[in-house]
Amino acid sequence: MSRSERSPLLLAGLLAAAGTAHFAVPRRFDHIVPRSLPGSPRTWTHASGAVELALAAGLALPRTRRAAALASAAFFVGVFPANVKMAVDWRHRPTPQKAAALGRLPLQLPLVLWARAIARNAEGRS
Repeated sequence: MSRSERSPLLLAGLLAAAGTAHFAVPRRFDHIVPRSLPGSPRTWTHASGAVELALAAGLALPRTRRAAALASAAFFVGVFPANVKMAVDWRHRPTPQKAAALGRLPLQLPLVLWARAIARNAEGRS
């Protein structure tokens, strides 16, 4: 299997793992939901987990890969405020936790670029 064939499956796996975690250990995610969002943080945690699982399924199927990859890029941009909130909230935690929270911030850009590359490679395929 070539790198371009593996790439969407790897991103699908990452999203599937993250989506599953939103349901398996939701409390970890509830705390990073921005307070400005209406409703319960748990609702947002479950909703984002469901979106991640749907995106993973879309990336895994060649027929829906391009649309799912573009939606994934938008999703990674959309969840950035939660990562910022986490970094701010964790600024007084021990150094390893603080580093993990800060490390999530620049990670969003490569994820967006990865999803866009998958969309480009999927163009014209059905």
